[in-house]
Amino acid sequence: MKILISGGTGLIGKALIKNLIKTGDQVLVLTRSKDGQEDSDSKKYIEWDARSSEPLIPFLKDINAVINLAGDNIGNGNWTKAKKERIISSRVQAGNALSKAIIDSGDKPDVFIQASAVGYYGSSLDETFDESSPNGKGFQADVAQKWENSSGVLDAVGIRRVIIRMGIVLDAKSGALPLMVLPFKLFAGGPLGSGRQYVSWIHLQDDVRAIDFVMRNPKLSGAVNLTAPTSYPNKDFGKVVGKVMRRPYWFPVPAFGLKLVLGEKSELVLDGQNVYPRKLLEHGFQFKYPDLESALRSIYNH
Repeated sequence: MKILISGGTGLIGKALIKNLIKTGDQVLVLTRSKDGQEDSDSKKYIEWDARSSEPLIPFLKDINAVINLAGDNIGNGNWTKAKKERIISSRVQAGNALSKAIIDSGDKPDVFIQASAVGYYGSSLDETFDESSPNGKGFQADVAQKWENSSGVLDAVGIRRVIIRMGIVLDAKSGALPLMVLPFKLFAGGPLGSGRQYVSWIHLQDDVRAIDFVMRNPKLSGAVNLTAPTSYPNKDFGKVVGKVMRRPYWFPVPAFGLKLVLGEKSELVLDGQNVYPRKLLEHGFQFKYPDLESALRSIYNH
């Protein structure tokens, strides 16, 4: 397959590209800067401002799939008014531009994969969410809805569109996990806030495998949750981390302290949702790491 990817230089994009090349696919990677990036027979980098549609049109010829992962990192920096506007605008502009380029080019890919996040569902301490659950409330839910809608025009032109609502992607060096395990490395691991908020997660390898799976499965469309089938309350998530890392689990961090340090962004760790990957399982996807302990052992005992 010939695949166009935006946001291909982040954690998920890099791992996905590596996987696609192994399976013999050709990849075009949209990036803000080609500095330090090397083209190969299977991979080509294209500079793009993540806003303009016209420069993309020549590269859409014979493209089988478009994967849109573009968006400002929601976890970096404080949630100032400017940062929150940038989080939303970076996602909406990229989705709008890719969609317009596809429609204007007349070259329709077989599938368009639109990134999103489980924050779409809002937060709950007792509800389990699947793909049929409605949009929730709060900043993360608003971001996810606008992110998904940024490419919604493609639904009306006969392109199969898959919205991948991803949980926390676990990797040793990048993403949220290094920050989550830092207190344990300092022998200060413990529950955050009440510890009752759910953590919906997925191993990086399974995340990449799931994206590949939905891309190649013509029966899958609409929202698809990319989370492991086992979510954990924060207090239980931490116990597994402590067990795998052989560190104590005893130092609770009060919610007010996190709010004082992180401000509104504290909702990333104090709020949560129990998200179930119903569609993946119904369509036969096999998780390599369905439970947290096996996932963490593969990361830290590798």
